[in-house]
Amino acid sequence: MPTFRKKPVEVEAIQFDGQLASTEDINRLGAGAVYVPRGYEHRMRYDSEQDRSNGHVLDDAPPYLVIHTLEGDHRANVGDWIIRGVAGELYPCKPDIFEATYDPA
Repeated sequence: MPTFRKKPVEVEAIQFDGQLASTEDINRLGAGAVYVPRGYEHRMRYDSEQDRSNGHVLDDAPPYLVIHTLEGDHRANVGDWIIRGVAGELYPCKPDIFEATYDPA
């Protein structure tokens, strides 16, 4: 079977630290991200059917972002990287995958 090497490309990326200020930086990438503060639930929670709610307060819910991607809305948790890809598309990436894939330019 043939093998392929990933082309070296530079991407813009910002790590979400859970603060509203980082959301503003992320939105400069063109993300249109929606910040969901600590303690609030949103339509993106999928942990279990009974956890689904629409704006209800949950004491233990961490902040997160809703990122609009080409494939639909995706949840970005604290520590995730938000990447603008080679075609301008935006997507979240888990920190371990990001570190295994990207080096600082």
